[in-house]
Amino acid sequence: MKKISFNDNWICFVTGNRDSAIDVTLPHDALLLDEKDDNSVTGVNLGWFVPKDYSYEKVLFAEKDWEDTVTVLYFEGIYHKATVYINGQKAAYQDYGYTGFYVDVTELLKYGENNTVLVEAVNTDQPNSRWYSGTGIYRPVWIYQMPKKHILINGIKVDTISLNPPTIKVNVKTNGEGKVTCSIDELGRSEETSADSEGNASIIMELQGAELWSPDSPKLYDLKVCFGEDVREERIGIRILKFNDKTGFSINRNRVILRGACIHHDNGILGAAGYEFSDYRKIRLMKENGYNAVRSAHNPCSEATLRACDEMGVLMMDEYVDAWYIHKTKNDYATKVESNYKTDLKALVDKDYNHPSVIMYSTGNEVAETAQEKGIELCGNMTDYLHSLDPSRPVSCGINIFFNFLSTMGFGVYSDKKAEQEVKNVKKKKAVGSEFFNNLAGILGADFMKFGATLYPCDVLTRGAFARMDFAGYNYGINRYVHDLKKYKSRLILGSETFCSDAYRFIELAKKEPRIIGDFVWSGMDYLGEVGVGSWEYEEYAPDFSHGKGWVAAGSGRVDLTGKPLSEADYTRVAFEQLDIAIGVIPVKFASQKHSPSAWKMTNAMASWSFDGCENMNTKVEVYARAYEIELFLNNKSLGKKKPQNDCKVVFDVIYNPGELKAVAYDNNGKTIAETSLFTAKKETVLVAEPEQKAIEMENGLAYIRLKFTDTDGVLKPLERDNIKVEVTGGELIGLGSACPYYPLSYLGDVCDTYYGEALAVVRPSQKGEIVVKATAMNMNLMADAMVEVR
Repeated sequence: MKKISFNDNWICFVTGNRDSAIDVTLPHDALLLDEKDDNSVTGVNLGWFVPKDYSYEKVLFAEKDWEDTVTVLYFEGIYHKATVYINGQKAAYQDYGYTGFYVDVTELLKYGENNTVLVEAVNTDQPNSRWYSGTGIYRPVWIYQMPKKHILINGIKVDTISLNPPTIKVNVKTNGEGKVTCSIDELGRSEETSADSEGNASIIMELQGAELWSPDSPKLYDLKVCFGEDVREERIGIRILKFNDKTGFSINRNRVILRGACIHHDNGILGAAGYEFSDYRKIRLMKENGYNAVRSAHNPCSEATLRACDEMGVLMMDEYVDAWYIHKTKNDYATKVESNYKTDLKALVDKDYNHPSVIMYSTGNEVAETAQEKGIELCGNMTDYLHSLDPSRPVSCGINIFFNFLSTMGFGVYSDKKAEQEVKNVKKKKAVGSEFFNNLAGILGADFMKFGATLYPCDVLTRGAFARMDFAGYNYGINRYVHDLKKYKSRLILGSETFCSDAYRFIELAKKEPRIIGDFVWSGMDYLGEVGVGSWEYEEYAPDFSHGKGWVAAGSGRVDLTGKPLSEADYTRVAFEQLDIAIGVIPVKFASQKHSPSAWKMTNAMASWSFDGCENMNTKVEVYARAYEIELFLNNKSLGKKKPQNDCKVVFDVIYNPGELKAVAYDNNGKTIAETSLFTAKKETVLVAEPEQKAIEMENGLAYIRLKFTDTDGVLKPLERDNIKVEVTGGELIGLGSACPYYPLSYLGDVCDTYYGEALAVVRPSQKGEIVVKATAMNMNLMADAMVEVR
């Protein structure tokens, strides 16, 4: 089979207005082209965008010799309600915006001629999402060409059936009889068999000397499968999953505690465009910041994300959907799940099956349906169906324990009446579902929500659904863990969504109790939409805290929207024993000011001691360390010692003065076990343009350039702020902006504002050679440039 990129030379236009067409390269997010309005019904969900419907068009020249092949188009993701036309004839329709689909165009093409491929994507049916969805063909498109006699698409399924010796079973599905050969050249192994009259073939391969796949050693092999002229390759990892109430969850007989993070599908300032480079970068950032697992919230992840997880040894919990049959927004997918879930889940399993990083499926998120008999039955049906498709992987579902109780009393439950009120006045709408819980948590705080989950009705209203899944998915239920482990002797508990502040408590509990499978913090990386839900913002960066027009991001990430790790990430790494010690400082200039509320922000501290003009002002300094006692010094003078209390964090009240801020951690014998320092920047300010990578590949490569104000030694100056204009040669500027959750500018422009002294530019190469980025701070009259090699 040939796999041909079908991503260049498209045009995109507002449906019905072809005169507005622009040239685009896929993946592409058309929602970034749309205007924002403070009366938009999308509101806080999409960041006040007013979405349009968009069409994409491309000419496909079908070679004459294609007549002897089968030609299929594979769309990895279109948001949403996509219709595909070939030469004006309807070829396919796909409702769900996060599931890839295949279109057999063999009989629709004109061979030896140009053919018109037209794709229409709908997104005016608002509101239809709780977060920023993007619009259009936001994931890649491929042409698959196969001989008439071929292996079916997704017709290869590989299972590890033994570790000693390493042995795999390869099941192959073809469209006819014939010889099937499987080989792994690196291991010098080859086996063959014959497909029967129904096109089924099965081969067992003993792989002496093969290395196993694990998070610490993610060894992959290329499996080649041949059937006549059809040749396929699958990248596989050899590993076996086990889970039970005695040893918990294990990979290759070794217990693994999931230190997980929830991630959305968007790529920050690039919108929803699913660039392979960006998806890989996101997974790399999660791993670098202490996480060994991710949860694809709340929809199936991209193919590139799976490849990145396989190669980096990051475990994947792939999730199906955000609602079952109770709406969370008026036009979401809820009405389609009951009729479509078998088709959708099969597509999910087909995509994931051969990826060793995928260790679990999730059927949903915060589905209050699980408090109802109908929902419990549906939960069980989906679990059983997934087991029938893939017996090797466990199934979970994230249940918001407290909200299940509240929903049965009528709080936060969707109704058509509420939806109509929302359309009439979005600013007076009544939040429902997860948004209702988020708002309540913002008012009452994380501790209250975790307390609510301990109430007796919460147990009653979740036990039925928990019994119908392999891992009981607790959203914000850590206060129940110890009690429920005693009450339900065979229950395996997964923290499917948690607060950052619970990281230390979770890991200590999990070390002692194997039935605690893991934890997925909300969230690992910040994302667009659900604006302000996790943000502590000050008036200097957000003129009001209403989360109205201008607010674009959630502010919920341990890593910010541009990919910068925050002090919460440092705390998490210390809690997970990935880092010895770190210092976080509440921005001194704002330490006494009110900020926007959120339960999802543990702290807004940053690793900086450079706050020019803030001398003698009060602030708080946090030190993270697994220590008996921690001492803080300012310019070699001790500011006192503190002992962590059931945590790895202490807080000091400090008066700011420039110099060296130093933290020292001691064991119970007074011996120094770790220390670290922050230094004040020098007076002179410079603008720096710093590439994340010195060289990238022409194919799929992107240049990420961090723009920041520093001193001459490279020490960040977070209080410096200016608009920066960016010019690019050798490439296309595809994203420019800062991490600020309130950002009224467009990410598609050539001027950005900075946030705590930083911004980010992303450039797609247009040719081999080099990309040159020139940045100018428009008021400070500072300039910087960066060069990235394109190979």
